[in-house]
Amino acid sequence: MQAVLLKGNQNGYQLVLNQSASFEDIMIELEALFEKLKSDPISIEASKVSFDVLTEDRILQSEEKKQIEDLTANYPKFSIHKISANVMTVADAYFLKERENVHLISRTIRNGQEIQLKGDILFLGTIHEGGKLITTGNIFSIGNVAGILHAGFPNSEEKLILGDLHNAQQVRVGEQFDVIDDEKLEEDVQTIAYVNDLHVLTYGSLNELKQINPKLYNRIGGH
Repeated sequence: MQAVLLKGNQNGYQLVLNQSASFEDIMIELEALFEKLKSDPISIEASKVSFDVLTEDRILQSEEKKQIEDLTANYPKFSIHKISANVMTVADAYFLKERENVHLISRTIRNGQEIQLKGDILFLGTIHEGGKLITTGNIFSIGNVAGILHAGFPNSEEKLILGDLHNAQQVRVGEQFDVIDDEKLEEDVQTIAYVNDLHVLTYGSLNELKQINPKLYNRIGGH
């Protein structure tokens, strides 16, 4: 079983840590990979190589993240851009629901149908194109969304939408909205749609939640 997989993408390189491997095996393979890359011609030519680390469904402890960062620091040309996980799993979603007053919606919303609620929503269902899910609070989606999501209705711009939004027809936060085209967003359960300081709807990732919305980050215990 391979504990560490190196992938290339349009933004550089990604290190995928096998969630089934022991952390000890991950560290051993990671060091071996760095040693190999250190003598790689492409790596030698580059002034700096940055890695995104994906831990799949494993949530690393602070000390484990520090060990990875400390190991990387031994290689001056390498750096860690970010360490992230697919943490918005069903188990994590139910954890959030237990801690907060969150509406759980697992139904199908079809074309022409509209569901409107007050408060935060954990969405596990399906929204067809032309269907709408609207709430005054935040939306945490781990469902299949091809329709419209509207958080912060009607004009609360401090709310956000979290989930895989790449197939959504449209996302709205408060009075700001964005029509999603085929190339705008990647398939990623960690995408956050939010309104920035310039009152423009934009996108970030789950590991940026502390900077995007410190209040929500603290509410869920930095989870």
